[in-house]
Amino acid sequence: MGRQRKRVVTGEAAPLLRKDEKPSGFHRKEKKKKVDIGKVFINISIGLCIFSLIWFFYALYMRSSLAKRVVTLHPSPSVLDANSSSANVSPDRFWGSYRPQVYFGMKTRRPRSMVTGMMWMRQFSDLDINLRHTCEQGDHLQSYGWLLHDGISFGVQEIRDKDFTLTTEFVKRMGGEHGGDWTWRITAKQHNSVSHAPVISLMFYAAADTQGSLQAHVEEKKRLASITGFSEELGNFKITFRKPITGEVSSVKYASYNYLQTVSPGLEKLTDIVKHSLNRRFVYNPPSGEKRHYIAVDTYKPPHHPNQQKPSDTRPESDFVVHQVTVQTPFQIEVLFESGSFHNRLNQLVGSVMTQELEKRKSDFDTKFEKTFGLERKGFSQAQVKFAKAALSNMLGGMGYFYGQSVVQSVYNEYPLLYPEGALFTAVPSRSFFPRGFLWDEGFHQLLLSKWDPQVAREAIAHWIDLMNMEGWIPREQILGDEARSKVPAEFVVQRNENANPPTLFLALQELIEQFSSNPDKATYQATLPFLRRLFPKLKTWFEWYNTTQTGPLPNSYRWRGRDKDTNLFLNPKTLTSGLDDYPRASHPSADERHVDLHCWMALSSGIMATIAQLLGEPHEDYQLTHTVLSDNNLLNELHWSEHLHAFSDFGNHTQAVSLQQEKVYVPPGQPRHQFPVARLVRSVRRAPKLQHVNALGYVSLFPFLLLLLQPDSPKLEHILRDMRDPNKLWTPYGLRSLSKADPMYMKRNTEHDAPYWRGPIWININYLAVGALHHYSNTEGPYQEKAAALYKELRNNIISNVYRQYVETGYIWEQYNDDTGLGQGSHPFTGWSALTLLLMAEKY
Repeated sequence: MGRQRKRVVTGEAAPLLRKDEKPSGFHRKEKKKKVDIGKVFINISIGLCIFSLIWFFYALYMRSSLAKRVVTLHPSPSVLDANSSSANVSPDRFWGSYRPQVYFGMKTRRPRSMVTGMMWMRQFSDLDINLRHTCEQGDHLQSYGWLLHDGISFGVQEIRDKDFTLTTEFVKRMGGEHGGDWTWRITAKQHNSVSHAPVISLMFYAAADTQGSLQAHVEEKKRLASITGFSEELGNFKITFRKPITGEVSSVKYASYNYLQTVSPGLEKLTDIVKHSLNRRFVYNPPSGEKRHYIAVDTYKPPHHPNQQKPSDTRPESDFVVHQVTVQTPFQIEVLFESGSFHNRLNQLVGSVMTQELEKRKSDFDTKFEKTFGLERKGFSQAQVKFAKAALSNMLGGMGYFYGQSVVQSVYNEYPLLYPEGALFTAVPSRSFFPRGFLWDEGFHQLLLSKWDPQVAREAIAHWIDLMNMEGWIPREQILGDEARSKVPAEFVVQRNENANPPTLFLALQELIEQFSSNPDKATYQATLPFLRRLFPKLKTWFEWYNTTQTGPLPNSYRWRGRDKDTNLFLNPKTLTSGLDDYPRASHPSADERHVDLHCWMALSSGIMATIAQLLGEPHEDYQLTHTVLSDNNLLNELHWSEHLHAFSDFGNHTQAVSLQQEKVYVPPGQPRHQFPVARLVRSVRRAPKLQHVNALGYVSLFPFLLLLLQPDSPKLEHILRDMRDPNKLWTPYGLRSLSKADPMYMKRNTEHDAPYWRGPIWININYLAVGALHHYSNTEGPYQEKAAALYKELRNNIISNVYRQYVETGYIWEQYNDDTGLGQGSHPFTGWSALTLLLMAEKY
């Protein structure tokens, strides 16, 4: 026998079995159980891995899908047909002064349109190169703007430079398949105070903007007589530069001529190209007078940048041709454009033919203006009527046609994306400072333009709504094309899809509906109903986007998204999305906020949605119910009435014990100060915030009144009228100030570099709503009817008188007005919503 193995038993281990022994049933089950548990564990692990992978890829797919939504346009058919702006469909509006950012220029309402424009400079001046082209406040012109403009066929503009005035006029003549012809006339006259007649260089140009080609035709060695070219919509066109004359029937004046033929990668480069082509080698040699060297366009040499290996601009280049004429004032020059439909016709649109056409258009404009606004019947003087015509004409002449892509971002995008290419036909707030589309401004613009030309309003609204994405969001600031983007600070370029803007387009829609309802058989208004039918699918999505993305913490409350998040640097974090920028909101932004102005905008919008739906035979009950709930005065009181302030107020996490203090920067002894950070102004919070009413009295407090939500017998109306008329609060001899004089934030800087904006100055758009509301309550039976009537008369007169007086004294309509002096301030000219002064004069609300 072999040696027996030594058995080792540890713990509770079972003894080894002999060969002839069978394992008990218990042990067989235990072994099987262990095997089963292992399999289950493996299967669960595999299942979890598969589920995790599926979830991972699903999450990636969903994030990718959500990321694409921000740049996916709304699936409904466009409100406007693709060719609605073409020469065939809309020949009367095809060409226009649709370049509001330049002092004088024209283009078509088509993508990549050929553009035309004018630059000028004074020769032999103290300033070496004083080239004028794009509207710049830094040019310090005495004034500039349209005196007359009908939005379609003609315009007359006056530009007052230091010692001379340029009058730019254009007339269009319809006909043919290519959008008709037009002629410019530029008249230059020296000011009476000038001892020597200035010598001026006018530079007329055409730029192809990647469409078609341009050929220069030179006569007399270096006088550019004409430019010819071809494009699909213009056909074989021709631009003729006539020689300067002393008057319409006078002889030709002596002039020096130069021209430039080159290429440009983009319209925003035109000014720089001309500047870099200027040369002083040319001699101005009039028959009677001394020879002098003057500055003129010569060969263009792109500026060289050291260490630049390849061209920094890779865009395709387009033809750019400039005609320079240098002549002593006074003089007159005409530029004639002839499309492919008309070449060398006998009655060219020049000289006396142009004069006759221009006088006829002026007469038609005057007749329509009086019929529409009735200012002469109301007793306004001829000078006041001239001002009112300029207000309207500047808004019409400030209509722009833009094409390009917005830069947008959502929370699902790591980096900004390019929005789909799109077109926008819109008025602009200011040709010098804001030459682009702003969503909340445009509703106010179209309040005025819809009364002059409903078709303009319908087209502008349709362009805005067609820029909506599938979520129902419209980028609130439209920066389309390189030329528009060149005028925008980098921090404002990217648009974020959680951010709204007041839906003021509903105000313009309300006006169009009232026009149609009052005159359903009038041809001018009959197009409104089919327009609303095409608009409605997108309008529903737009309203729903507001009603879901901008909701507040309580039922039927609303909160603006997009407030500034760095509370340490702002006295009160701005709310740009509300349109009221630095107006005081809750000191510490949070999800607990409730904003009274947004609540009122939603009440107004839901009511107009109900009206449109009912007009179209669509279900309207839900909109009507929303309007009834949001307009309920008890709900407004519950959410927003502050008993402490006796006014409507925002609600949020707030303290008034805040101020800007110099930041403390520790500098060790003996160390140079310049090596350490510069001390900034930062916010000091002396008392912790808590949930409460913000208690800021100003424009936001007035919104239930401004948008006519208050019942005429509401006791809250008495408080509002009293606060409006209090000189220590909102009342001034020039209009209502934006923030009460008694408020701690009144005229306080928001940062060391951020002057007060909506913290005291007078804004015409809100004053227009206030005057309109007073008109409503003065004509509605109630206990405050007489008080409203008295305030209406006084406030309307104050605003009209001051805006007109400032226009006469300064030559401009302004962005805002000083509440202490009435002086115009901010950007100018600002013939966006400040032009609503005309509607105050006409008493049209």
